Amino acid sequence: MIKTKQNKALMVVVYIVCIILAILSVMPFVIMMVNATRSTTQIQQHALSLIPSTYLKSNLKILLGKSFHPIKGFFNSLLISTCSTLCALYFSSLTAYGIITYNWKMKKPFFRFIMGVMMIPGQCTMIGFYQMCYKMHMTNNFLMLILPAIASPAMVFFMKQYMEATLSMEIVQSGRIDGAKEFRIFNSLVIPILQPAIATQAIFSFVASWNNLFTPLVLLTDQDKYTMPIMVSLLRGDIYKTEYGSIYLGLTLTVLPLIIVYFLLSKYIVAGVALGGVKG
Repeated sequence: MIKTKQNKALMVVVYIVCIILAILSVMPFVIMMVNATRSTTQIQQHALSLIPSTYLKSNLKILLGKSFHPIKGFFNSLLISTCSTLCALYFSSLTAYGIITYNWKMKKPFFRFIMGVMMIPGQCTMIGFYQMCYKMHMTNNFLMLILPAIASPAMVFFMKQYMEATLSMEIVQSGRIDGAKEFRIFNSLVIPILQPAIATQAIFSFVASWNNLFTPLVLLTDQDKYTMPIMVSLLRGDIYKTEYGSIYLGLTLTVLPLIIVYFLLSKYIVAGVALGGVKG
């Protein structure tokens, strides 16, 4: 009886803490969206407010009247993020499949090499990467922002862990006995099994690519090819320095697609991460 009461009290405390953490996580986004509807004067007087105002249209007019082009930035970011996510998902899953299903002499050193690459920050290789792009005359080409996603060591590691927990070798062997080629087995039998992991990694990869500022800022000089993060960085310039409502509106337009993606696919995150962390 005492233990039951203690468990109930503990559950109440846990729920209260979770609710508080949820509110603290959501509040910055709510404040940002509310401030997008307020004027600069209102924001200067009361920076924190939960009551929307009526200056959304005027903030949008100011935002679009200068150097911020959300439609171009949105489609550029959407193209890069979608293509890089698809490349990362397919080739990382294929690499993990090869590590799991084949036994070869350099298998363990190869996987250790992949893990070692994961430890190297991307900024360390940016000078060499930029020189290569410059010599190939591809500094303003979206391909140089998409193709590097094929080599995604963190995703290879996650997919390998997930396959070890869920992929049965009997399924692969049955496909081989039926005469299917390896790519047919992977595309028809393995990928459907990986759907929860693919959905989870799709969210993380898409968000990471969408929020990527450093690489596009280095490679892209054509304003028509600017991504949303680059355009958001322009909001810190002198032309928007005192237009706080417009700045908040620009940030809201940038974050809104990510919020929608999370709402649509969030149910896969917990299941995918949990299974990816289990080693069978």
